[in-house]
Amino acid sequence: MFIFPKNLFTEVRIERNDYVNYYTANDEVESNNQSQTTGALIRVFDGDMWYSGTTNELGRIQEEIDSLASLAKRNSKIYDHPEIRNFGSHKAHIIKYEGEDDVRKITPCQREELVAHYLAVCVDKSVEEMKSYGGTFYSTHTVKEYYSSKGAAIRQDMQRCSVWVGAAFVVEGVTTWGGKNFQAMSFKQLQGREQEIREELDRYLDYARNAVDILPGNYTCVLSPAATALFTHESFGHKSESDYMLGDKTLREEWVLGKKVGSEKVSICDNGNMEHNGYTPYDDEGNVARETWLIRKGVLTGRLHDSESASALEEEVTGNSRADSYEAIPMVRMTNTYMAAGDDDPEEILQGVRDGIYVYDTLYGTGFSTFTMQPGLCYRIREGRICEPLRVNVITGSVFQTLFDIDAVGNDLEIFDTFYCGKNGQTIQVSAGGPTVRVRKLTFN
Repeated sequence: MFIFPKNLFTEVRIERNDYVNYYTANDEVESNNQSQTTGALIRVFDGDMWYSGTTNELGRIQEEIDSLASLAKRNSKIYDHPEIRNFGSHKAHIIKYEGEDDVRKITPCQREELVAHYLAVCVDKSVEEMKSYGGTFYSTHTVKEYYSSKGAAIRQDMQRCSVWVGAAFVVEGVTTWGGKNFQAMSFKQLQGREQEIREELDRYLDYARNAVDILPGNYTCVLSPAATALFTHESFGHKSESDYMLGDKTLREEWVLGKKVGSEKVSICDNGNMEHNGYTPYDDEGNVARETWLIRKGVLTGRLHDSESASALEEEVTGNSRADSYEAIPMVRMTNTYMAAGDDDPEEILQGVRDGIYVYDTLYGTGFSTFTMQPGLCYRIREGRICEPLRVNVITGSVFQTLFDIDAVGNDLEIFDTFYCGKNGQTIQVSAGGPTVRVRKLTFN
C-alpha cells in the first residue's frame, strides 16, 4: 500500500472505530452519543531516534512517511537493530465481526428498548431505600491495520457491547451503589439476563440494609472468582509487564525466571487469542498473540514483552505491545490474564474456614510489591458458612506472601470481560479471570 523509504524502519497503524454510549438516570436520558473516528500513526526509526506523526486523512499517509523520513538518518543496518528484529513481519486478515452480529447494525431503537426493558422488569421502584437508578448501553467496533517496511500487512477487527443496570440504596445516611454489568461480543448475548440483574440488585439492597463495619485486622480470606480475577490482574499481572523491569535492577533480581514465587496450587496465564475483552490476535507491533504462562505451579515461568523489553532482557516477544488508540505509542500490556483452575471444590474451600471473610466482588485495585483492593461486597464466614455482610474499606497484602498463602484453588474458573486497565496515561480493555481461592491471611480495614 505504501512506498517505504530504504534504510529506515517504517510502520503504519490505521484504526477505524465506531462508538455508541447510551445512558439513562431515573428514566431521563442523560447521554446518547454515537461517533466514528479514523486515523493513523506513522513512525520511522533510524536506529537512534523514532520520528512519529498522526493524521486523520488516510490519503496523506504517504506524505507523512516521506516527511518523517526526511528527518531521519539513513541506516543500512537498521534491520540488524535488536529491537527492530523483534517487530513482526506477518501477513493476516482476521475479520470476524462484520456479519450478522456486527454491533454497528444495532439500531438506536434496539439499544434504547433493551435498557428500558431491563429497568422496567428488574428495578423495583417501590423500594423505599432506593434513591436513584439507571441503565447504560455501550458498544464499540474497531478495525485495525498494521503495515511495516519488514513486510507486515495485518487487518483485524474487534467489537464489544455491554449493558449495566444499577441503583443507589440509602440506609441510615450510607449510600450503597450496586448493580449488574455484563459485556459480550454480540447484541443477542446481552438479552435474557433479567434474573441475573434482579439477583444482583436484591443482593445490594440486602447489603445496604444489613452490613456492619468490620473490625480491622488479619483474616483468612476466600476470594470469589471475580475477586480472584482482580487480585490476579493487580497483584501479579502488572509485575509481569517487563517494561517495568528495564530501569529497576531490584525488580529484575526479585523476579528471576525459574524462581519459586508462590504456592504450587498457583498458575497464571495471559492469552491474547481468547475471544474475551483482551482479544488481540496481533499486537500493535505486528506480533502474533500467544499463550504465555507467567507462573506454573508456583514457579515464575514467563513475562510479557514488547520488542524493546524482549530485546533488553534477551527474551522472546509475546504479542503484548498494545496502545489504547492510534494516537498512542504501544507499550507492554496484559490481554486476557487469569489464574488457572485448581482441583478444589468451592464449597469445601468455604467449609475449611472457621472464621474469616468472603469477598464477593471488588471495585478496583492497585498492585506491585504491596497490593490493595477495594471490595464491593464482603461477608463474614462462620463455621464454613457465609453469614452477615460486612463493610470493608480496603484489603491489602504483600504479593510475595499472598501467592504463597494461597492454600486452596477452586475448579470454578470464570473470565470477566468488564475490566479496564490504566497505565502511563493510557486505558485499555482487558479481561481477567480466576476461580475461588482461599488465602491464609489478608489485612482488612
